[in-house]
Amino acid sequence: MNDIWLKAIILILVFAAVVFAVERFVAIAVGRRMKGRAINQRLELIGRGVSRGDAMQMLRRRSTEVPEGLPGFIAGPAIRIEKTLMAAGVTAQTGKVMLALLVAPVVLFLLVLLLMAATGSVIGGGRVLLIATFALIIGAGIPMLFFQAKAARMRKKMQDQFPVALDVFVRGLRAGHPIAAALDLLTVEMPDPIGSQFGIVVDEVTYGADLRDALTGMADRWDLDDMRMFVVSLSVQNETGGNLAEILENLSTVIRERASMMLKVRALSSEGRMTAAMLTGLPVIAFAMLFLGNPAFYLDVADDPAFVPGYAVLLILYAIGFYAIRRMIDLKV
Repeated sequence: MNDIWLKAIILILVFAAVVFAVERFVAIAVGRRMKGRAINQRLELIGRGVSRGDAMQMLRRRSTEVPEGLPGFIAGPAIRIEKTLMAAGVTAQTGKVMLALLVAPVVLFLLVLLLMAATGSVIGGGRVLLIATFALIIGAGIPMLFFQAKAARMRKKMQDQFPVALDVFVRGLRAGHPIAAALDLLTVEMPDPIGSQFGIVVDEVTYGADLRDALTGMADRWDLDDMRMFVVSLSVQNETGGNLAEILENLSTVIRERASMMLKVRALSSEGRMTAAMLTGLPVIAFAMLFLGNPAFYLDVADDPAFVPGYAVLLILYAIGFYAIRRMIDLKV
């Protein structure tokens, strides 16, 4: 056989092999992506062998996990952190996450102190204050910012999905399904986060809870007015009667109009919200990154007698500014 034909056949075979490999890779990637879209987190946990009760406890995160009798200044932040973890989709136990957020800054603080002692650096009051601030930001502040950002995205997605879920629920009722069966339809047809949350409601009703109490618990966990209106509509219809499908269809229309108005308000306030995000987040991130890259930039002035009072005033002013900006951009529609 001619060498030219042999090289041509080899090139054709190599080309065919590459095309086949790319086709298989794309098919596997698309298949996994479609599989991820077809199920929600609750169904994924159940598919891995987790019982419905355990999946409900992992995803629900009731406030009863916080011990009773704690002072208000401890119980309040603990419950808010718990709700943030639930909205962020973190399935680890609340106690373990809180313990990690408490232990990580302490461990990082001690490691930096040991490193400074090993290198013979002077350890003064100002330097200790700086190191403590750095450890708190890296060990707890940045992880909580990540959880809060993810929780905000999930809440936004929950609001966008809720009118669609109401439409599916109304179609189920008009098809002749009872309320429980129509809710169960949402658990297999809707993706996260709303699919898992309605799955929790169905599991709670299965284990003996009242439907209104289960829906109220879901609305309290997510702190969404749309869900509260949905619960009120079900309660009123249950007590007075009427066409539930028509009531919920009107509610879906009201929610969509309210969402449209909220989008207009967010568009008009986008400059203020971006300014608030930059003014509150940029100083913290800049401090952490600069301390990591060039610690001497701060440590060289930490021994000055005016450093500690000035640093305390800086933190107080930052807290006042953070509160004022948050109050300015806290818009209700």
